Amino acid sequence: MTTTDVTTRAVLFHELGGPEVLKVTEVPLPAPGPGEVLVRVQAIGLNRAEALFRAGTYYYPPTLPGSRLGYEAAGVVEAVGAGVTAYAPGDPVMAAANFDFGVHGVYAERVVLPEEYVVARPEGVDAVTAAAVWLTYFTAYGGMVLTGGLGPGDHVVITGASSGVGTAAIQTALRVGAVPIATTRREGKRKRLLELGAAHVIVTEPEGAGDGGQAGDAGDLVAEVRRITGGAGADLVFDAIGGPGFARLGDALRPGGTAVLYGWLDLRPTALSMNWPQTVHTYANGVLARTEEGRRRAAGFIGSGLRDGSLAPVIAETFDGLERIADAHRLMESDAHLGKIVVRVGS
Repeated sequence: MTTTDVTTRAVLFHELGGPEVLKVTEVPLPAPGPGEVLVRVQAIGLNRAEALFRAGTYYYPPTLPGSRLGYEAAGVVEAVGAGVTAYAPGDPVMAAANFDFGVHGVYAERVVLPEEYVVARPEGVDAVTAAAVWLTYFTAYGGMVLTGGLGPGDHVVITGASSGVGTAAIQTALRVGAVPIATTRREGKRKRLLELGAAHVIVTEPEGAGDGGQAGDAGDLVAEVRRITGGAGADLVFDAIGGPGFARLGDALRPGGTAVLYGWLDLRPTALSMNWPQTVHTYANGVLARTEEGRRRAAGFIGSGLRDGSLAPVIAETFDGLERIADAHRLMESDAHLGKIVVRVGS
């Protein structure tokens, strides 16, 4: 099946830099080839990885000029290429976020993706909600449960808990019966994190403290985790930050505990704790998302959680139109939000 459109609007960037380098541009829109799906994008979910990619600090570089951007989107299938049987025009879908987004980036009104880069949208879920679901909950479930082995009764320390992945991690921990201990740099987010289900909230940079990086007075974090767990230490740490503070998070683990590092917002070398024995995993979401089994398990967990209400994405703010993408990136980098930022593209 083909499309009569020859171009679409997409967000590109031609140089590294801040949000101002993002430009809305008309780009060619090919018909879907064998094994490909053409998706009309309705909403885009923003992720920290995209800000790092735009700035040149992600783990792979963009190809400039004219790099695409964007991992996560919800939309509707408009056309399919030869051999595609899992999807048909009219099907609501989500981008599976397991691709090089410099090539297949979904900041666009329409995008052609290989079939394996698409997953079915859970029934009854609107586009804005769907755009905030897949990557955050896949990361939380894949990192904490499939990789870290989080189970009922376990205490898990979740750093950067006010982010999209952080709020999803709180809900995921609760869904498996674990005890989420959220950390945040600012006192102002404590009440909302408790409302979202965090059993405990540790403020790592109390009012009046300097900008000390990941854990403020990290010794206090360790002591507080020990107090919460009756001296035992946490079973799991789920960390997006890395850097020198990662060692002190390891200090907060019980003997034989597990630390899962899924990001590196602190670009300094990551240090390891001497609180041995412990297991340290570096988690790459895309590796799991590229497997059919990983996508199947995550889709089952996320879909059932959305249906029973135990998983409900927190939307920090919704922007209207691709022209607002730079403003959305500025909010993401301000750290003033709690939850997921979404850009609505079309109906």
